Parts: sequence; structure tokens; C-alpha cells
Amino acid sequence: MIELAEMIRQLRHELNAAMADGAGGPVRFELGPVEIEATVAVDRKGGAAGKVRFYVVEAGADGSTGTLRTHRVSLTLQPRLVAPDGVHHTVLISGDEADDER
Repeated sequence: MIELAEMIRQLRHELNAAMADGAGGPVRFELGPVEIEATVAVDRKGGAAGKVRFYVVEAGADGSTGTLRTHRVSLTLQPRLVAPDGVHHTVLISGDEADDER
């Protein structure tokens, strides 16, 4: 299992890589909402005042992991490209075509 924050961090990294790969290319795509659906395990440490953590469960895992309960969550993220001066820009991505991709 990985933390939900790490999954989103990796998604951000992949989107940044796709933007860099497409720089200067003739065909680009405007990035719209990114929808993520994941099964997460919720863990609370330290009782009522403790920290709650969300862990992404691997695909194919069963409905429970030890004493943790799993839940299905859906997130819709709206990526924004923000320049150092605070100006928002359209996010354009591109990348190489994968084998058998349509």
C-alpha cells in the first residue's frame, strides 16, 4: 500500500513529464479534469486526537487488510499551471504514442 498523497504526488510528476515531453511539438492536448478512483484503507493512529491516513490498496486486493477497513473514493482534480509570478496558464500535455494506443 502507498499513501494517497504519494499517489497524487506521482500523478503530478507524470503530468509534468508529459508536459515537458510535448514542449514544442506540433500536437498538444489541453489538460482537463483528472478523475481518479481508488480503493483506500483508512488508518487512525493515537485514538480520537490522532492522525488519520489514507493508503491506496493494490489492484486485486480483497476487501480488508488486517484491522483496516477499505473504502472506495473518487477524486476529480483540476490541474492548474501557475507561473512564479502567480499567473495561471493553460496546461498542455503531449507524449509519445504507446504500442497499440488509439
